[in-house]
Amino acid sequence: MKTNLGEAGTHLKQAAGHAGEAIKGAAGAVGEEMRLGKAQVKSELAESALSGIAAVEQAGAAGREQVDQLMDKGRDLIESAADLIRERPLASFGMAFATGWIIAKLARSGDK
Repeated sequence: MKTNLGEAGTHLKQAAGHAGEAIKGAAGAVGEEMRLGKAQVKSELAESALSGIAAVEQAGAAGREQVDQLMDKGRDLIESAADLIRERPLASFGMAFATGWIIAKLARSGDK
C-alpha cells in the first residue's frame, strides 16, 4: 500500500508539473496573441487615420477649386457690368439713381 501511495504521489507530482507547464504554455500563447492583436489594432488605426487625412486633403482641394470657380464668375460679372457702364453711361447712371431712390422710399415707408 505504501508503494501504491508513493507511486500515486509521484504521478500526482508529474501531473501537477505537466499541468503547470501547460498553463505556462497557454499563458505564453495568450500573451503572444495579445501582442499580435495589439499590433493589428494599431495598424488598422493608422490606416484609418491615413484614409481620413487623404479624404480631408481631397475635400480641401475640391473646396479650393470651387472657390476659384466662384471667384472667376465674380470677376466675369464685374467685367460685364463695367463693360455695360462704359457702353451706356447715362443709362447706368439713371438705373443707379432709380435704384437708390426706390431703396430710400422703401426705407422711409418702413419707419412709419
